Amino acid sequence: MTKREISAGCVIFRMGESGPEVVLIRPKDRETWALPKGLLEKGEPPHAAALREAREETGLEGRVLQKIDTIKYAYTATWGNPPERVFKIVTFYLTEHTGGDTSHHDWEVERVDWFPIDEAIRIASYRTEKDILRKAKDLLKS
Repeated sequence: MTKREISAGCVIFRMGESGPEVVLIRPKDRETWALPKGLLEKGEPPHAAALREAREETGLEGRVLQKIDTIKYAYTATWGNPPERVFKIVTFYLTEHTGGDTSHHDWEVERVDWFPIDEAIRIASYRTEKDILRKAKDLLKS
């Protein structure tokens, strides 16, 4: 049987000297760069979950400007016994950085770094998140 998870996340941005910069996280014990995201809590609106997860995983605060898009994918959760197939739906929001400190991220995250948006697109580990970053870049141009 396939489990279903509903999550939300952010592309947190600030304007740097050479254009938009965005935050990526490196989860603990994984060699990946990803966008902050996580499961919705019961009764929590997706945009509120995105801000909460961003605060927990990056230590940063932000203001949601607009929805970017929703991605869908499946993976195998190997921590269960037996392993379980998971179908995940994640809605991402373009979020303007308003404060906070990246040193205040939670225990699940090893590193939080700012990158110029083109570099973030290049180093992001997941194709679907690269697509979200490209859409965020287009929104920031308009």
